Amino acid sequence: MPEPKASAPEAETPVSSPQSEDQGVPKKEQFFYGGQAVIEGVMMRGKRYYAVAVRLPTTKQIVVDRGELKAAIYVNPFWKLPFVRGLALIGEQLHLGMKSLMWSANMNAGAQGVAIGKKEIRSSVAIAGVFALLIFIGLPLLLAGLAVHQSRGFVFVLVEGIIRVGLVLGYLSLIALLPDVRRVFQYHGAEHKTINAYESGWPLEVASVRRASLLHPRCGTGFLLVVLVVSVIVFSIVALFNPNWFWLIASRVLAIPVIAGAGFELIRFMARNRNRPVVKVMLVPVLATQKFTTREPSDDMLEVAIVAFNSAREGEEDTAGAAA
Repeated sequence: MPEPKASAPEAETPVSSPQSEDQGVPKKEQFFYGGQAVIEGVMMRGKRYYAVAVRLPTTKQIVVDRGELKAAIYVNPFWKLPFVRGLALIGEQLHLGMKSLMWSANMNAGAQGVAIGKKEIRSSVAIAGVFALLIFIGLPLLLAGLAVHQSRGFVFVLVEGIIRVGLVLGYLSLIALLPDVRRVFQYHGAEHKTINAYESGWPLEVASVRRASLLHPRCGTGFLLVVLVVSVIVFSIVALFNPNWFWLIASRVLAIPVIAGAGFELIRFMARNRNRPVVKVMLVPVLATQKFTTREPSDDMLEVAIVAFNSAREGEEDTAGAAA
């Protein structure tokens, strides 16, 4: 779902249980499952445990790394408060998402006799982070300034937002042409299908999971689009104070917690009310955006996603109030 979280990021945004309000079944407090694609595999985030399943390139065996979620960001009630949980989602992406990605990379490299150190991975992530800040925050500001010839006002913010959306979608379209990235997007699709099948109450078997949708309202890619829309609103308010270029740039960084919190609550609301006519219309662009980061998975990819999901849920049935 860091969908992103099912795709968190994705410790992706949460997903609902198979028992829906439409079935007239009394609901307990819901727990929302999420996940993300990794290298040749899938990470699923359960209520008390997470699991990463990867298919080794040499033996084709599925290996699983399962761990307990004990850190404060997963168990402390503070991080479950409205608007605060949006920050928790980002934290999960940085912690659990990166941890899962590093493990999957090492499993695949190790199977081929290649060793990848944590230092090399962290350096690559740091470089990618700086690159992302320059391309998706700095460049839109620069191009909007050239187009509008001013650094304030709603028109400037709107142009900046449109440019940022265009850059993000263009970037996703380009990297999807790479064979390795396309496989990650296929595993992303496998993650979505598995969670959608679970929510529908279908057996978690390849044949039934295959029928499920590639798209999910709480996907991290959809969350990204919602965040971009919310940012236009937030930065329009900032523009009322006529900031200079220093504060204009600083506001794009300092406002991240506010934007993430508001964006998370909005996408959570839409996902919970997905069957309402107005919300269905609002979800159209959210779901459409996911087509940039999902592809139809093969059956062996679905098998990996199912293994990850089942491993993340192990023991929950024996825990009172788990995974309602």
